[in-house]
Amino acid sequence: MRKLVLFLLLALPLAAANLKLYLKDGGFHMVREYQVEGDRVKFYSIERSDWEEMPASLVDLKRTETEAGERKAVAEEEAKQVADEQELLKQNRAEIRKIPTDPGLYRLENNELRIFNEIESTVHNDKGRQALRIISPLPVVTGKSTLEVQGEHSANVVTDDRPEFFLQLATQEDFAIFKLTSRKGIRLVENITVVPVTKEVVEEPVKVQIFQKELSDGGLFKIWPQEPLEKGEYAVVEYTPAKMNQKIWDFRIE
Repeated sequence: MRKLVLFLLLALPLAAANLKLYLKDGGFHMVREYQVEGDRVKFYSIERSDWEEMPASLVDLKRTETEAGERKAVAEEEAKQVADEQELLKQNRAEIRKIPTDPGLYRLENNELRIFNEIESTVHNDKGRQALRIISPLPVVTGKSTLEVQGEHSANVVTDDRPEFFLQLATQEDFAIFKLTSRKGIRLVENITVVPVTKEVVEEPVKVQIFQKELSDGGLFKIWPQEPLEKGEYAVVEYTPAKMNQKIWDFRIE
């Protein structure tokens, strides 16, 4: 085994960053590289900027080889991380090219673009239901209301329990994935309370914890759940807190 190591050192000189050639007396030479040639060790001295040699019997090759191996392993791991990061950037650029610049919600499924249509929502209170697009911003009516979308189930079926979405914002606003509750004929997006006197709007959605990554300065984000989603109704929602200006794209996990 030792002969094999010496052969490898001879065939492939260590020419990475400067390293220590340890001596058996406890000292070391700082070298750029070294080679074992029979009973001699030839090395390039950093201090004297020249090739030198000494008897191999004076050199602690085991310690030198161990440290050199550890440094090589670290360098290889760093190189792998750089390569992985470059590959990820390459993949991100490829994904970005597939996503339209128009505001909206998109998915890539089998490398094909899927476009989600924004759906209309209504506010339901004691006075009935009104389309949010018509009444936005929310009239100051104290008490409790609900924000709803029509239909008990979304037509947009997603089979991946940790789906990745691409959200292109029109303006810099908040966004999230909401868990919707199916009721007769509708799905509840969130409860709303307008506080008496202060008229403060309090929204109570059921949010899914998500990861998000900004892919461009133009407001393109990639979002996905931190944990697998249970079967049921969901929506990606773009909004400004307390302004009732939601944009909603619904989907169903099956």
